[in-house]
Amino acid sequence: IHGKSLLSYHLNGLAKAGFKKVVINHAWLGHCIEEQIQDGSSFGLSVQYSAEEVALETAGGIAQALHIMQPQDYFLVINGDTFMPLFPFDQITNIVDRLREDIAEGLPTLLAHLFLVPNPPHHPQGDFYLNPPFVFSDDQLANNALSQQRYTFSGAGIYHRSLFSQITPLSKAALAPILRKAMGSLLVEGEILRCAWHDVGTPDRLLALNQQR
Repeated sequence: IHGKSLLSYHLNGLAKAGFKKVVINHAWLGHCIEEQIQDGSSFGLSVQYSAEEVALETAGGIAQALHIMQPQDYFLVINGDTFMPLFPFDQITNIVDRLREDIAEGLPTLLAHLFLVPNPPHHPQGDFYLNPPFVFSDDQLANNALSQQRYTFSGAGIYHRSLFSQITPLSKAALAPILRKAMGSLLVEGEILRCAWHDVGTPDRLLALNQQR
């Protein structure tokens, strides 16, 4: 975007917020990413890679990368094809600290904190409902007094490693079904992302974004 890769925007934001270690999960043309980013030192980061010989989908890829990340509990995941240069990376530590404090006080361990956005033109139906602080799926709509407003998942979320504990290593696994199951137990919270966000998932959307000033 405007002469810089999408990943570079994410990495610069992470470094500015004080993050030190990043794992990049890749499959198709992953060697190009490694050639460009290398060890991450040019961004002030330590970058490692989790390569997939066969694409494992989002949850499967996260599960495979856990042995590299070795998170104590919570970690941040960002889709590589999103453009959100003003994402609040500096708030992630505060959110994780609050989640840990809730656990220490005996509250249930929340498995995810999702960042949601207003529905873009190419996805008008949205993904989930938000009844603060919890995020709900369609399956829960009949049993809860929810707003009829659906929001789109931004591709950014904070997850607890136990969310992926049932995934068999090297197996394909989509993220949405796992999140919906956790939503059924009120273990997923969320918030509206208050910054510009773009899903750069097609060449046409990439072209349109580059034409903006």
